[in-house]
Amino acid sequence: MNISSVSDSILLKEWSRRFTIQAGESITSSKEAANHFRVFFVDAAKREKFVVCFLNGQHQVLATEVLFEGSLTTSAVYPREVLERVIELGSAAVVLSHNHPSGGSSITPSNSDRSITKKLSVALESIDVQVLDHIIIGGAEYFSFSDHRLI
Repeated sequence: MNISSVSDSILLKEWSRRFTIQAGESITSSKEAANHFRVFFVDAAKREKFVVCFLNGQHQVLATEVLFEGSLTTSAVYPREVLERVIELGSAAVVLSHNHPSGGSSITPSNSDRSITKKLSVALESIDVQVLDHIIIGGAEYFSFSDHRLI
């Protein structure tokens, strides 16, 4: 079978089947987290999206949701809305992710990426919810705040 003859929708379904972590399962590494989040950014070539994976006390997935969508270079993130959703779902921990739509040339966190991660970490810590990681997706590459000891 020639891979070029396979439709994008079939490839997306297969990627999703193989790498999206289902509710009740655990994310065990930053690479797994990056693969899990990629499906949420498939249609985001021109928009930055901010996605949150909500986890229970055993760090099993409760839900993964796109909470904010922005422009090519930025997405407004409102900690109050993240906290509201955390409380609604009864989440004990989260993994954050956003994309850099301009591609993998720069997955290095910007000052605003660092700032929102810190702001969310402080806000969530105040209600005993842990931020386990923040994954930046850019093209085929990813950056993990946790792997780089920024969380």
